Amino acid sequence: MHQGIGLEGLNTLEPKSAVSALFECCHCVVLADRLAKGRPYASRSDLFSVADHELFCLDEDTVDRLLATHLGVGARPKSKASEGEQCALWDPDHMVMGRLHALVGEYEAHFGHSFLVYAGEHTAQEIIDVVAQRLHNDPETERKVLRNELAKVHRHRLERMLGPEGGYPLW
Repeated sequence: MHQGIGLEGLNTLEPKSAVSALFECCHCVVLADRLAKGRPYASRSDLFSVADHELFCLDEDTVDRLLATHLGVGARPKSKASEGEQCALWDPDHMVMGRLHALVGEYEAHFGHSFLVYAGEHTAQEIIDVVAQRLHNDPETERKVLRNELAKVHRHRLERMLGPEGGYPLW
């Protein structure tokens, strides 16, 4: 994965390389291509704004295909490479993970699509509460929530790709 390339680095990549780097963040060729064509970005916030806008412009079928690329809750427990994402969620209490998986299954049966959340620093128990709360959403509201969660995941990945503001310190 492209990590720490900085905004200037992204802006100066060859078009195909830019699409590749952005695809690693969003797992959607259409979105990666649109973001690559939007370069150069004057600031990180410009990139993030365009990424959010373009995500919300995608049709529902594309969003469903995008959802299918995300690993499920706890699929990579405690993975550093997946830090902040739902697949890295883990709890040493098997009952907590069992409850989380059961609720996610209930969610997916109820809404007919994969569950997605930006886990960030949340614990498995906190995500259980999130899933339980989202089960009360109507389908239209849940699709909006889902896109917001996708936007958070994409921002997290874009930030990781860019690295820290101002770059890494020289040794």
